[in-house]
Amino acid sequence: MAKRKVDTENRGFQTRWESEYMFTKVAGKPVCLLCGESAAVLKEYNLRRHYETKHADKNKNMDMEQRLQKAEELKRGLKSRQALFKKAKSQGQAAVKASFILAEEIAKSARPFTEGDFIKNCMIKVCDEVCPEKRQLFLNVSLSRNTIAERVDQLSINLKEQLVKKGKDFIAYSLAVDESTDISDIAQLSIFIRGVDSNLSVTEEFLALRPMHGTTTGHDLYEEVSRCVNEMELPWEKLVGLTTDGAPAMCGHRSGLVAKIREKMQEENATGELTAYHCIIHQEALCGKALKMEHVMSIITRTVNFIRAKGLNHRQFKAFLTELETEHGDLPYHTEVRWLSQGKVLQRCFELREEICLFLDSKGKDTTQLRDEMFLCEMAFLCDITSHLNAINLQLQGRDRVISDMYSTVKAFKTKLTLWETQMRKENLSHFPSCQTMKEKLSTSAFPSTQLADKIGMLAADFRRRFADFEAQKSRLELLGNPFAVDVESSPPNLQMELIDLQCNDALRAKYAAVGAAEFARFLPGTMPQLRIQAAQTLSMFGSTYLCEQLFSLMNLNKTSHRSRLTAEHLHSILRISSAQSLTPNIDELVEKMGHHQVSPSTSNK
Repeated sequence: MAKRKVDTENRGFQTRWESEYMFTKVAGKPVCLLCGESAAVLKEYNLRRHYETKHADKNKNMDMEQRLQKAEELKRGLKSRQALFKKAKSQGQAAVKASFILAEEIAKSARPFTEGDFIKNCMIKVCDEVCPEKRQLFLNVSLSRNTIAERVDQLSINLKEQLVKKGKDFIAYSLAVDESTDISDIAQLSIFIRGVDSNLSVTEEFLALRPMHGTTTGHDLYEEVSRCVNEMELPWEKLVGLTTDGAPAMCGHRSGLVAKIREKMQEENATGELTAYHCIIHQEALCGKALKMEHVMSIITRTVNFIRAKGLNHRQFKAFLTELETEHGDLPYHTEVRWLSQGKVLQRCFELREEICLFLDSKGKDTTQLRDEMFLCEMAFLCDITSHLNAINLQLQGRDRVISDMYSTVKAFKTKLTLWETQMRKENLSHFPSCQTMKEKLSTSAFPSTQLADKIGMLAADFRRRFADFEAQKSRLELLGNPFAVDVESSPPNLQMELIDLQCNDALRAKYAAVGAAEFARFLPGTMPQLRIQAAQTLSMFGSTYLCEQLFSLMNLNKTSHRSRLTAEHLHSILRISSAQSLTPNIDELVEKMGHHQVSPSTSNK
């Protein structure tokens, strides 16, 4: 005989049981108003037996009206206690949520975990002045160092779980990898991922920061990257591109990271070919060295260092500029690792060239080189060309950059170099304002236009050489940049029919004109699956390691000489939170997971 299931019998609670047996219904179960016990089954026999065995003697002299009155009083008391419990639970959850919110802000602002105690003290002082009756609510918010550290780790884990979930929908993804050293001389490997799902939506997020305590060979780098990919449960066959800083350990043909990953993809029977790029921004900075004008920069650097290195010289120089009422009041330093600083130093030195010479004369320094007309012409040229290089550098920086747009920027700059070389040979200095200034001030010697045009030609040649790998991908990049201008006959056979359909579709052509190349890919119809896959692969590619460099700046802000003992786990958690772009921690979910845990004032003051 089958066992009865009382839950399916739809037994209802009868109102008369409140006065007869002192029971009420709470959350679907009968609960005694006198002792708080609940009956296992909603059945009159069970309620009557409970009342007669435990409470009948105490209430036997009460008539029905008194029973009803007492039942109502007991119900009001029960509701009051329930409301109090719900309020306490709500306040506890609010305190926990507040600690998560503040932990996230502390992580994003690169503050130490101990900052939580300072924030809490400030909150309490403000509360005492504004709303002293709510002091206990602020005391219940735990912001101790250990609590903040724990919250930061939980927020980081939540972000990682979201990324893993998103990663399952990627139809193509690429990695950006770079390596740097922190203040403790520990090599740190930064890895970012850029994935595209079936809707052609792009997700660009921090993947991992891996400390490397030993060697940093290509094999070591591969082991860390491989571990990251496997932890994220990302399929190797969907890996499209790998962008690095171009170091031998990254790009070595036999034992570099790129070579190792290609071997791994072959082992996994991946059908696609891995496209490896050297960071566009890094290569653009390296191209500037092709000018071979270190002799000019060394004189300027030596001059700036003389003025800035000694406090007395620096103070006197600033006072001198103030006395002369110049537009600028100081000289900036030049730092080799900060590529844009060279242009700023050159520009300032050129504008203050006469004042600098006067100041050095007053200090008894030889200014023959600084007054030489050939040197001044070279300085003016270096100032102008560096300004142009800095402009393209800034154009290539930033998040969510599409590689086809970056390629177009480089392509445009190469065309400009050809124009500038031709114009320089004709002494047309329209795009070189500093050179124009010097030409107008030359006394005897002619402006060295031919020599400087040769410099521009050298720069253009170095651009062509360094960006040859992008030229090899030209057709692929142009397919995303402007599919309506692509030659169908020279395109891969699997794309030709879809390309013809696309180029003959006036509605899609109008959409392309309205939204632009980067957004247009999402409007490709499902009837063009090959074009969608091609677009996804190109959209997933990193053009530079800008995000890695940006992360290293965040790392240096967090791991300073005052926080050199920050653990690798906590540093990783902080950087995941502070570098998150499209993902945000689900704090409500984290609070819910913590369940009924409430923070007491005693624990919050530890």
